[in-house]
Amino acid sequence: MSSRSILIGTRTLIGAATWLAPHLAGRLFGLDVKGNPQLPYVARLFAIRDLALAVGLQASDGDAARRWVQIGIACDAADGVAGIIAGRRGELSPASAVLVTAAALTAVGLGSSVLGEAEAGSPAAS
Repeated sequence: MSSRSILIGTRTLIGAATWLAPHLAGRLFGLDVKGNPQLPYVARLFAIRDLALAVGLQASDGDAARRWVQIGIACDAADGVAGIIAGRRGELSPASAVLVTAAALTAVGLGSSVLGEAEAGSPAAS
């Protein structure tokens, strides 16, 4: 399975699961679901972004696909920075800060792998 397929699948799974079950997704990341009634709304904003990134990449190839991957990497890097900031400010527990930051940085790595496969000429990456 190519990194591109894994990235599309992961974004689709996380996006759909978070959209459909934002409370569960929040709990999996150690967030205070009961103390934050706005969490489902914000989670669904995140979810639809991941779904849009998955659909955009799935529906494109060549330079357009590369742009979708680059946009995803930028979003994931910003998510990682947001996790670090929230952890340092005490807005997230240390465990939650690690979880959300690790997830974001893993996605950056996966996106970078997709770009690397495309550079190497892998047909699945384009």
